[in-house]
Amino acid sequence: MSQYRLNLFIPHEHAKRLDELAAKKGVSKSSIVAAALASWLSPDAGDQREAAIAKRLDRLTRQFERLERDQNIEIETLALFVRYFLTVSTPVPEAHQEAARAQGKARFEQFVEQLGRHLMRGRSLVREVVEELNPDAARQDGAAALGEDQERDS
Repeated sequence: MSQYRLNLFIPHEHAKRLDELAAKKGVSKSSIVAAALASWLSPDAGDQREAAIAKRLDRLTRQFERLERDQNIEIETLALFVRYFLTVSTPVPEAHQEAARAQGKARFEQFVEQLGRHLMRGRSLVREVVEELNPDAARQDGAAALGEDQERDS
């Protein structure tokens, strides 16, 4: 293939980086500039970048939708629990309030310890509940997450 000689003026910083890259890769500066120019002029380069970005945005959208679903489940669960608790709990008589506070503090500490153990296991209670209620959706989410991991690795 015949080549065309071209004299260019580039900033000193670019020239320095070009020299370093050529030395590091063990190739000529001309081949680096030619490859960069080919990439810049290639009609497919922009399409490939756009496709990669679109793929990543799709993956992020699916992840966001799962997070939103999980968050809605958590909010609804908490609201339902609070309403149920306030409905069934009886007021504590004035004489027993100090003992109730102490018992409440001890129960809360137990709750925090249990929460810590659950979080250390690395499993989500919300995910477990969703899997129990709808095993098909859980399998689909698992397959989608597996596919995303494989896409990311390739």
